[in-house]
Parts: sequence; C-alpha cells; structure tokens
Amino acid sequence: MAKLVVKFENTVQKEVALANAAVTIGRLPDNTVQIDNPGVSSQHCRVVFEGGQYFVEDNGSTNGTFVNNQRVTRAQLIHGDELTVGKHTISFVDVADAGTATLAAPARRVEKTVMFEARKAQEMLASIKTGIAAGMETGPMTPASPKERIGTLTVLHGKTDQPHYVLVRKLLTIGKSDSSGIRLKGFFAPKSAAVINRRDGKYFLAKAEKSAKVKVNEIDVGDQRELNDGDILQVAKVKMTFSYKD
Repeated sequence: MAKLVVKFENTVQKEVALANAAVTIGRLPDNTVQIDNPGVSSQHCRVVFEGGQYFVEDNGSTNGTFVNNQRVTRAQLIHGDELTVGKHTISFVDVADAGTATLAAPARRVEKTVMFEARKAQEMLASIKTGIAAGMETGPMTPASPKERIGTLTVLHGKTDQPHYVLVRKLLTIGKSDSSGIRLKGFFAPKSAAVINRRDGKYFLAKAEKSAKVKVNEIDVGDQRELNDGDILQVAKVKMTFSYKD
C-alpha cells in the first residue's frame, strides 16, 4: 500500500497510509496531515487517487507545493517523489510502483503553476458580485477564463451558513469545521465531509472521509464524481443543487 512519510529536518514525524479517499495537507487541525507552520496554508494541498494513480494538487497555497523541487499545481506521484510543503518534506512511498518509477518518470505530466497578471485577476474579481466570496475559504481565488463557466450550489434542504455559493475556488471543503468553505450546521454534522475540486473547467466531488455520507442524484460517491448541471448533492443531511453560470 502507498503511504506518505512526513519529515522535518530528516526526522520522521508521521506516516499516513493512502487509500482511495483524499488526504488533505495543511496548517489547520481538520486536515489529514496537519503541519503547524506559518509557511503552510490552512488548506495547502491534497493527495487524491484517480485512475489507479496518485496525484498531488495544490490548493492555491501562498508558498506553493513542490515535487522534487519543482513547483506544481497538479502532478502524478511516483515512488520516491519528494513533496515540499513549507519547511517539511513528504516522501511518497509505493512499493508496488518502485520497479517502474524510473521508466515512468520521463512521461509524467506535471502541470506547472500558472501566474496570472494583476489585470486579469482584477477583471475576474470585478465580475463577481459583492459579498459572493464571503462563504469561501481563505486564500487566493483562481481567475476563470472569459469562456469558462463557474459552478454554483443552492441549498435545497438542511442547515448551512449560506443559502447559495459560487464556486470560484480551486478546492472547497464541506463540513462543520470553521475553515470549511461550505459550513454545515447542526450538532451531528461532520467536521469534514466532502471536497469539491475545480480543474480544467469542470468540478469534481469527493469524500473527505471514507465514512462520510456523500451522494449525487441518490448514488453514493466513490473515489470522486464529476458534477453536471442540475445534479442534486447530498452531504450529511444537507441537499444542494449544482448548476453552471457563465
């Protein structure tokens, strides 16, 4: 089984076994791997399992996520890769992949961080109505291209901190935690239930915890599920409808 080995100054601090559920890494305690360091963002990055492979995805962190000293937004992980988050090093270990890691490395696709000019960022911010970002997580937003559609969630049933959300973040968590972009209300609401990830103009829903109750159109979400216009999401006791806006 694959795992992450968290090290600080070559001293192993923690080992985390990887399964199919997303593993979040960040400064706040609701992350799977908490790194309490000022150089680490609250929801810094996460490791996901897709198509039989593991990938690391940066969550718009301030100081960036690095794989083998190369800054990335999303990259496939291969046995022996070294992630750098703040001042910590996280080794990706996958014994089953060890024999092919060297051969696979040249073909690996790494999506480098895209730096946007201030003018483009200002245009994006001007297109969002005042107050929309109030329920979103802290950290920089990712500007959308002029033709890119932005997803929205409207609460149909259940208690949340807002009735409507515009999904302008690259990654948005759903749960009771104060750091969640969509905060669930109620004594029995899960602290961290689900994660919505935006990439390539599409939105994907995944469980933050394996035991979380997450469904789309009454079908339980496995590893992850792409969201389509009109989908009905159920996270714990909250139901929301997903739709696109230009």
